[in-house]
Amino acid sequence: MKKKLIYVFTGLVLFGASSCNKLEDFGDTNLNPSATTEPILAALLTNAEAGIGGYASQTRSGLYAQYFSETQYTDVSLYSIPQLDFAGEYAGVLNDLQMIINKNQNKNMNAVAKILKQYIFSTVTDRWGDVPYSEALSGKSTPKYDKQEDIYKGMIKALKEVVGEFDNTSLISGDVIFNGDVASWKRTANSIRLMLALQLSKRYPGASEYAATEFKAALADPAGLIVTNTQNFIVDYPGGNYKSNWWRVYDGRKDYGESKTVTDLMASLSDSRQNAFGGITQDGTSPDAFVTSNIGVPYGLKRADAEAFTAANTGWARILRGDVRKETGDVVVISAAQIALAKAEAANYGWTTDVLATVYNQGIALSFEQWGQTMSVGYTTQTNVTLGAVGAAGNLGKIATQRYIASYPNGLQAWNIWRKTGFPVLMPTPNATNSTKTIPRRYVYAASEYTSNKASIEAALTNLPGGDKMDSKIWWDAN
Repeated sequence: MKKKLIYVFTGLVLFGASSCNKLEDFGDTNLNPSATTEPILAALLTNAEAGIGGYASQTRSGLYAQYFSETQYTDVSLYSIPQLDFAGEYAGVLNDLQMIINKNQNKNMNAVAKILKQYIFSTVTDRWGDVPYSEALSGKSTPKYDKQEDIYKGMIKALKEVVGEFDNTSLISGDVIFNGDVASWKRTANSIRLMLALQLSKRYPGASEYAATEFKAALADPAGLIVTNTQNFIVDYPGGNYKSNWWRVYDGRKDYGESKTVTDLMASLSDSRQNAFGGITQDGTSPDAFVTSNIGVPYGLKRADAEAFTAANTGWARILRGDVRKETGDVVVISAAQIALAKAEAANYGWTTDVLATVYNQGIALSFEQWGQTMSVGYTTQTNVTLGAVGAAGNLGKIATQRYIASYPNGLQAWNIWRKTGFPVLMPTPNATNSTKTIPRRYVYAASEYTSNKASIEAALTNLPGGDKMDSKIWWDAN
């Protein structure tokens, strides 16, 4: 199903608000562009930045990663075919960012637009695989589908170069994320670049290969990385017409809950971050609006069983506790905890000289701090958390599991972590409706692509083992 974002014009600001019947594809499709004769660049940047929250709050990816469970319409978690159209993503926010770049009126705004553009491209290729990249946004009606390998290398190169393109004078107008702070944008570019390099570890596992080389280059860049929670890449919504994406999940609906997969994991670790991860009600005006719930919704139930469960367990866990799911809440795109834990994974591969236990424990501590929770004494020394020597058996599973927890509720990040590492171990629903009965590995190309861009898509299919199916593995996942 497609979604449409209706842009609200208020003075010089454009902002995206959702209008939909179901929410699972929020941020996935039809991010419609503004249509102005002479675009106001500050408004275009604000519009694009506002839309970034949708990419970090995709419920479909979160369903595949088993962060969430569906409570009535259970087709996605039963693995119905995710045949979704990415054309709107190019016509919408990506088009706005390209317009800023093409106008070329301000070096710093150009640089911010380039950073955001690469981030969005990463979310598109991570869902579909090969997609238009090098010829996208160029005006061509039938752009070629680039190989995912080339897209990743192109994104990393662009992020590396953009850090040097900022100047010391240009005002970044319309920046509602970092308020024009150049240092913050440089750190963000390096952090995205580092995460992209790590995502290629299956393809390039060696310490002297491409992924490790680019990871270490990002790590060593003088502009630095996101290392404290005050530096996190966050879209902070003011409320009113500009409500947080997580608040919107329960705007008149209650289709999703925190999954039992997550609540069971958190319980097994006595992990107090669960206090923030699940809320007992979607009603922000209720006396118990800010009360935690540990009652995860079983994953992958048939509709009748899902409805029976929620009817019998009215305190089932909604996604996020109410006080971190307000209209004026935020959407975390990249956190310091995610970066520290990415460094831990790289150290475990032998890519860097970071002390494994140090960066690993730092990442866990930063995640607890991000959620305002106190880490229990002995948390990092329990069997299912503590690490062995570099490269020891079991380390990757523990690091990936902590990355999975620290990325909550960013479903695409969790799905990426699971697809790349196989951890945490996720069991497909026994009620799966797809032929292989396995968790989907990608989105399927829209039928419209086969008519509007036939030659390009047919060329792309030669690079996709198994063909255009949800169970086919994309390039970085296929090794």
